[in-house]
Amino acid sequence: MERFSVAARVRSFRFALRGIWVMLRTQHNAWIHAVATTGAVALGLALRIGRGEWLAVVLSLMAVWTAEALNTAFESLCNVAAPEFHPLVERAKDVAAGAVLISAIGAAAIGVLIFWPRLLHLWG
Repeated sequence: MERFSVAARVRSFRFALRGIWVMLRTQHNAWIHAVATTGAVALGLALRIGRGEWLAVVLSLMAVWTAEALNTAFESLCNVAAPEFHPLVERAKDVAAGAVLISAIGAAAIGVLIFWPRLLHLWG
């Protein structure tokens, strides 16, 4: 087993941050997630949502970003493993993209449940 090294931990964080940067640079859907994340956080701050509501918002944002990151990594691996079209690779990529959609729909539902009543109260 490799000994613990602070330098190695710092390198691992740099690799992880590089991966996030690659995702943001190359995935158009990540841009949409970034806008939605910014909007959700801004709305949460403006509406002064409670701790439990922040928990739900943060967990839903984390789920979407995690799904997007895993989908991006999976697609990259698929492209290396099968550079030519293969129906099973296409199916796998579609399922991974579906996981992102499922998490985004869940996050949107949480956003509606938390923010909609407060917005109605403000406008009503």
